Amino acid sequence: MSIKRYVAIKDNTITNAYKQNLTTRGTGSNMGLSDSLEVFSIYAQASSSSVEQAKIIVQFPVITSDASTTIQSDRAASKIPASGSVSFYLRLYNVVHDQTVPKELTLVVSPVSQSWQEGFGLDMTNYTDETYGGIGSNWINAASGETWATQGGSFLTASAHAATTYKQTFPLGTEDLEIDITGLVEQWITGTSGGGYNNYGVGVYVTASQANDSRSFYDKMFSARGSEYFFSRPLIEARWDSSRKDQRGSFYLSSSALSAADNLNKIYLYNYFRGQPANISGIGTGSIYVTLHTSSTGTKQLTTTPSQPVTGGWVSTGIYSASFALSTTASVVYDKWFSGSIYYNTGTIKPKTHDASTAFFIPKYITSITNLMPKYCDQDLNRFRVYTRLKNWNQTIYTVAQAAVVNSIVEDAYYKVYRVIDDYTVIQYGTGSLNQTRLSYDTTGSYFDLDIGLLQTGYEYGIKFVFYINGAYEEQPDAFTFRVE
Repeated sequence: MSIKRYVAIKDNTITNAYKQNLTTRGTGSNMGLSDSLEVFSIYAQASSSSVEQAKIIVQFPVITSDASTTIQSDRAASKIPASGSVSFYLRLYNVVHDQTVPKELTLVVSPVSQSWQEGFGLDMTNYTDETYGGIGSNWINAASGETWATQGGSFLTASAHAATTYKQTFPLGTEDLEIDITGLVEQWITGTSGGGYNNYGVGVYVTASQANDSRSFYDKMFSARGSEYFFSRPLIEARWDSSRKDQRGSFYLSSSALSAADNLNKIYLYNYFRGQPANISGIGTGSIYVTLHTSSTGTKQLTTTPSQPVTGGWVSTGIYSASFALSTTASVVYDKWFSGSIYYNTGTIKPKTHDASTAFFIPKYITSITNLMPKYCDQDLNRFRVYTRLKNWNQTIYTVAQAAVVNSIVEDAYYKVYRVIDDYTVIQYGTGSLNQTRLSYDTTGSYFDLDIGLLQTGYEYGIKFVFYINGAYEEQPDAFTFRVE
């Protein structure tokens, strides 16, 4: 699993826009229960120099005091990686409407600097749900009986906290907002006791230069957390590359046709007890060592590459790995994992040889998910096993079939998830710099973990794959469907 989503726990639109009479501003209005959020800057509507703004404030479950499940609690439970190994994206989803959209709009995202209340207001047109002194934030008040330090919302300034101020431009005015706010989330997790910030959420608003421009930028709308559309709610999305490339089943001997990096192979050791990963006693998160032999008893140790013992290390709870290049004429090699005088496991490697070729071959594959079920519960965390073979593979035929089907490993394979009824992409191929949907593989084939809780119940979903082959991404034709209950 390499994607987690954290939906907003409160949001609101605050504004100083004029009401319909163009005389009274709606500074006391609250829109905390509206199903949409709004941001704009309107110039010269009430007078030749009048300026009206609307800003969005939204908060997410980051630290343990925010909610029962938070980014911080999931990190403590090892459900997301440590700082430096995960990225956090703020995502707000565009709302289609019949008003003018602000082309070339630039929005600022800055951390809110004081606590605030969501409120119960709904009216985004006439601003009749006023909360002067009552429950809920507005342009003047952050909460009941508490004003903003600065009218229009209090935010950490760019001059003092440049690393936590973010921007996105919307060329058409209809795009979704998607910004990497990893640095800010890590500061929230650190908290003020560690030199970070309190989590009061973020404000989203028009840049100062555009707000002071002699033109209007309206009307940009995003879905609020109360939206009826499950996949349009504001959220922070955690992304990381959780793929493991266990090359035990596709282990190649050193070749002069390959670079030093390509000659390296990585193998893994998995320690599971009663179905759960567990660190090896006496090693924990420390080093483990590997020697290579041509005998399963360990009496015939290789004297060629690599230099032995090979130093391996801890990957995650119960999982260790070691990387090395191998030169040998043996058809079978045995890897013995140990520390001190204690040996923990002996594995088997059947190395392959690599040679340059005079023919250019573009492989085509047939793919299936071998453990796919027709239905899943929204509480499931499921590991999907992916079988891949070459499309033109033929078994050797004598009188009966003599060859087993060969499971081909595609080292760069990615998945996406879409809703079948409208082809809406729920999880896009993670083929960018983060590789968050890249498949892992081991001796049995490829696999990936999917948190079914990311999907709305009552719908059918499909899974598709794209393979990186010969310098290009090729989407595979097969789709695999299931329903979430």
